[in-house]
Amino acid sequence: MGKAKAKAKQVKGKLKETVGSATDDKDMQAEGRGEQMAGKAQETTAKVTEQLKKSGQ
Repeated sequence: MGKAKAKAKQVKGKLKETVGSATDDKDMQAEGRGEQMAGKAQETTAKVTEQLKKSGQ
């Protein structure tokens, strides 16, 4: 997954968290936080992969 898709997942998660907070839906808030964390992990993986490709490994 590329950095753009990972960032989109983070934004989607933030939106879910915000909506969950506004509607007092704890499950949606937790789901949103989970999506944000997954997106951050995917973004980090993409960055590392990109750096490895640049270094020729």
